[in-house]
Amino acid sequence: MQTKIDILQERLGYRFKNQNLIIEALTHKSYKQTYNNERLEFLGDAVLDLIVGEYLYFHFPQVAEGELSKLRASLVNEKSFEKLARILELGECIFVSIAEENNHGRDKASLLSNAFESTIGALYLEAGLEKVKNITVKLLEEAYPTIDMDAIFRDYKTTLQELTQAYFGETPEYNLVRSFGPDHKKEFEIAVFIRGKEFAKATGKSKKDAQQKAAKIALELLKKEAR
Repeated sequence: MQTKIDILQERLGYRFKNQNLIIEALTHKSYKQTYNNERLEFLGDAVLDLIVGEYLYFHFPQVAEGELSKLRASLVNEKSFEKLARILELGECIFVSIAEENNHGRDKASLLSNAFESTIGALYLEAGLEKVKNITVKLLEEAYPTIDMDAIFRDYKTTLQELTQAYFGETPEYNLVRSFGPDHKKEFEIAVFIRGKEFAKATGKSKKDAQQKAAKIALELLKKEAR
């Protein structure tokens, strides 16, 4: 009878010779063993940074360093790794405490993201960079069928927040400038501020729509500044 770890290895397309390594990669610290996945998570994060950086370098030969860094930041983060973890259905394989289980730990973005990083770290240790690169790129292309600027940046607010946190240690602030028009056809004007400076303004049929449009303009301005 196949275990959940057996099924995970089928999804990865790789069977570990050292089964203890994949078990360690899937062991959350709450499980209270003499080992957990935090060290493998640290290693996997570095490996993913390299793999994604190399992938973007060859995938976008005409893109400048500043934009490549922003693209990488949009793919090497908790949200992206959570998405890849869900493709692998990692949540059902993780070893967690009963308390964490009852707290829906298997569905937490941070726990899933960390488990994905540690699994990549374990793969790197046993199979080497080339194998882990092939597996990661396959997962990336499944998660993002079209890897281009528009596809990666389509959620402009999230991307802008990730970038400003990475580069400035701050999150953008969105302020309502005004609302206008009749109640049945009201429009909203939103300004986005970064580090106290107004970066962009946009109007939309809802506050969320206006925020996305303002974030998109702000991203384009940041890209120009990076050139």
